[in-house]
Amino acid sequence: MGIFTIKSVYARNRHGPDCVDDRAKAKAIMRLGRTKWIAASLIYGLLSGGFAQAESIRIASYNTELSRRGPGLLLRDIQSDKDEQVQAVVGIIAHISPDILLLNGFDYDFGNAALNAFANLISDHTAPYPYRFALRPNTGMNTGLDMDGDGRTGGPRDAQGYGQFGGQGGMAILSRLPIHDAGVQDFTDMRWVDFPHALLPQRDGKPFPSPKAQALQRLSTTGHWVVPIKVEGAMINLMAFHATPPVFDGDEDRNGMRNHDEVRFWSAYLNGELDVKPDTAPFVILGDANLDPSDGDGRGTVIRGLLAHPMVQDAAPTSHGAVNATQVQGGVNARHKGNPALDTADWSDTSGPGNMRVDYVLPSVDLEIAASGVFWPKADNPDAALLSVGGTPASRHHLVWVDVIPQR
Repeated sequence: MGIFTIKSVYARNRHGPDCVDDRAKAKAIMRLGRTKWIAASLIYGLLSGGFAQAESIRIASYNTELSRRGPGLLLRDIQSDKDEQVQAVVGIIAHISPDILLLNGFDYDFGNAALNAFANLISDHTAPYPYRFALRPNTGMNTGLDMDGDGRTGGPRDAQGYGQFGGQGGMAILSRLPIHDAGVQDFTDMRWVDFPHALLPQRDGKPFPSPKAQALQRLSTTGHWVVPIKVEGAMINLMAFHATPPVFDGDEDRNGMRNHDEVRFWSAYLNGELDVKPDTAPFVILGDANLDPSDGDGRGTVIRGLLAHPMVQDAAPTSHGAVNATQVQGGVNARHKGNPALDTADWSDTSGPGNMRVDYVLPSVDLEIAASGVFWPKADNPDAALLSVGGTPASRHHLVWVDVIPQR
């Protein structure tokens, strides 16, 4: 029995939108920290009659919003042991205990110092994440050009992806299963003009903001990765991304068009429209699309198309807290058309778009779905205490998870 089969302790008996592990059995283990976790798991296995074959793997996506205003500040906050947002995010991840986790909104640094410190901190509260992955994102990458048409250069909107410094609000993967680094496909440097059937912004019939800027502009705001995870001698490909919000632009709809194409990228990849042909292994598309199928200012047809793609299945994860929030908060939520139980983000109900479904975990049709949920408990649920620490919320986004059963 390999170490990863121990993780099935955390993958059984998890049902319902807000339910997580069999905490009566796992809670004591989670308190022991990473130095004692393996020994405690062995004891658990003996007491329960030995380890059963892993039944499912929990895969999650979480926009942590762990982004700071300067390089190195996130590492400082993680190492301080005093940052309330970091503590809240860690508590939620430990509570849900996914086997594979995509982090959005997490500052990147060249040596992955912040990611390693964060993974080690999580490991003090739940099973460790020995496998970690991050690549340099487009966020904050200097272009030297005016990319937003305001007549100036050097601003956060003049980077390849919005960012006040290189790597701000990047992506990362934490995994309890081995990552096949040699098989990674990274599309982060694809130019927008090279994307098939790209929707490119224009103003007065000319490329916006300029022909030179449009020729340099990359498609990905943050990145598009295909990251293979080794699962019992086979592979599951994580297709990770974080798209730009389809707002904060002008009548040229630059961000709306870019968001559309960032989401459509996965359909194009699966359809074989890119130069690199898709792998035949099972996959999970996950990340923050910044796009709701029914509500908001984005082009919802493209996310509806991805959800309906013949190679993709939507577990439609839900939560009771999202429904309750819509009822209590009111505002723009009252005019929404989508099912509030599916919401994953809690934005302003007066000056903002309200609560929306923008975070996704979408398995391929050849993976069996065992359970799914969004961690957004109702206010009267004791688990709601995990959503903030000291009055500081973890994130406006809520962690989305799906349990899948790999092919045998």
